[in-house]
Amino acid sequence: QVQLVESGGGLVQPGGSLRLSCAASGSIFRRAVMGWYRQALGKQRELVADITSDGTTRYADSMEGRFTISRDSVKNVVYLQMNSLKPEDTAVYYCNGAVANRQVNYWGKGTLVTVSS
Repeated sequence: QVQLVESGGGLVQPGGSLRLSCAASGSIFRRAVMGWYRQALGKQRELVADITSDGTTRYADSMEGRFTISRDSVKNVVYLQMNSLKPEDTAVYYCNGAVANRQVNYWGKGTLVTVSS
């Protein structure tokens, strides 16, 4: 059984930073593309960033340069370091694990990030 558990969300002021963590159980971590998606109120879920098992990263254009995704293959954790946060970054952030050429996807329950003064 695959479980993805996010942590690290919360309230932060504009310009601040947060680090999200996603702990993955099961055998998925080593073979999955691990990623972060987000969904703002009234909007569709969108890719933030993902990282392959060999460390290749991909970012959404609006996040590149501010966000950094990384993975720890010993701890089975994927991180999202978010800097220079803006109010428009407010969303529920979801951890994703994708296998079988991204055709099978597993999701965490999400963690809320609120950027507000």
